[in-house]
Amino acid sequence: MTKDISTTEQRPYHHGDLHRAIVEAALDVLSESQSTEFSLRELARRAGVSHNAPYKHFADKRELLAAVSAVGFELLAKRMADATKELDSPRERLAAIARAYVCGGVNNPALYRLMFGGYLGGQDNGRPAIERTAAYSMKAVVVEAICDGALGRLIPNTAANTRMIDGAILIFWSQMHGLTLLLVDSLVGPSGKIEELSEGVLQGMLDGLSNCIPEIPVGVWVGPPPAE
Repeated sequence: MTKDISTTEQRPYHHGDLHRAIVEAALDVLSESQSTEFSLRELARRAGVSHNAPYKHFADKRELLAAVSAVGFELLAKRMADATKELDSPRERLAAIARAYVCGGVNNPALYRLMFGGYLGGQDNGRPAIERTAAYSMKAVVVEAICDGALGRLIPNTAANTRMIDGAILIFWSQMHGLTLLLVDSLVGPSGKIEELSEGVLQGMLDGLSNCIPEIPVGVWVGPPPAE
């Protein structure tokens, strides 16, 4: 089974500061409880600091969870990059990315739902800037594999191809996101077959995309809504 995406030794940030300690405590509580129903006071206790200390770095719980979500995206991007670094074939790289994505979500559903759910969305559907930046960095890993030829042909990453690339991303993400949630909710299983299931769904999707890559409509975005 793939390790949880909140595993401590995988976290891509340095030790020794309060901000990191609070975010790390939140990741641990989220992984253990699979719930966002925890208090900043509880996180302060876990980090061994005063109950007011978290407010020196986070205005409120939503701001803290935005930082947690951003780290989740960083961890997932790192997992994807690690899964592909020994692979030359773009198609194999995209398959490895898909497996890493699905396994990461299934192994820590609460973090996955925080990252991809509506909890952090504002009234204008906006997402926190720190989260958007990390999410787009993760998206870039998928874009690179697609542009390098994962769909059977090179697609230069240019403005002229943006709608086509985002069309491919939309189909890839829809399939992997859907499979992840079906596995999390035990509507598809067993969980021990994650890699085989993601591989089968991916290959079927890639066969279709090799024949036709639908462009997204003008004005549509794929990923966190752009800042106003």
